[in-house]
Amino acid sequence: MSVSRSAMEVFTYDLKVPSNSSPEFIDITDEVADFLKGSGISSGILVVFSRHTTSAIVIQENEPLLLEDFKDMLERASSKDAPYRHNDFDVRTVHMHENECPNGHSHCQHLVLGSSETIPIIEGKMSLGEWQRIFMVELDGMKGEMVGSREVVVQIVGLA
Repeated sequence: MSVSRSAMEVFTYDLKVPSNSSPEFIDITDEVADFLKGSGISSGILVVFSRHTTSAIVIQENEPLLLEDFKDMLERASSKDAPYRHNDFDVRTVHMHENECPNGHSHCQHLVLGSSETIPIIEGKMSLGEWQRIFMVELDGMKGEMVGSREVVVQIVGLA
């Protein structure tokens, strides 16, 4: 009797996502699908992960009015104008950069949305619903030198 075993394969891709404003919902589904196609994986899982605490990854519908509703909801949940201890640079002493900006709202909004999404791979395709798309959500406004620096990691694990 012969047993055929396939080895599990892992592919990791880095995606740079430019943004212009906050909150901004940036559809990255096509780029992720291209990574999946290039991997040759037919069955497994795919993880999309933001390497930032002020940008999130979500699966949602790409409908313009709904995206505006999400922006309004995020502002109601954690307004830019609300007071945040994180923004008190006279008191805060940890995790500071020379060009630190007040972004307590961005961190609070991220807490609601999250850092990653996991998607099943079936027959070489992401098993997304009819209207589901993958978004990187910019929450921090991306000022100055930060433009274009958002890093999203896509990891694909499975069998060819």
